[in-house]
Amino acid sequence: QVQLVESGGGLVQAGGSLRLSCAASGRTFGSYVMGWFRQAPGKEREFVAAISKSGDSTYYADSVKGRFTVSRDNAKNTQYLQMNSLKPEDTAVYYCAAKRLSIAPISPAYDYWGQGTQVTVSS
Repeated sequence: QVQLVESGGGLVQAGGSLRLSCAASGRTFGSYVMGWFRQAPGKEREFVAAISKSGDSTYYADSVKGRFTVSRDNAKNTQYLQMNSLKPEDTAVYYCAAKRLSIAPISPAYDYWGQGTQVTVSS
């Protein structure tokens, strides 16, 4: 089992940047595919990005491709999401998630979730 804690959210103006972190407990972080999801008020949770166990493969939602970068440091048990050129429509609670096996862009495939961190982008 793994426990996930997100940090780094906040309020930023449109065009700005934020970096989210997801710290994982345990000594098996490297055995999990990691993902980022987000949920805006009144909307369903949606996939943002995912990264393979070793970090050599990444996958992004079209809405964030070219603006967001997912990465991980297995030695530090931490996943990151660098968010640049932020838009008001990026406003949401961002969740970190972990799963076994392969990358997947759907939330039901993920076994473990953090509590979420709020990102608000003002226009």
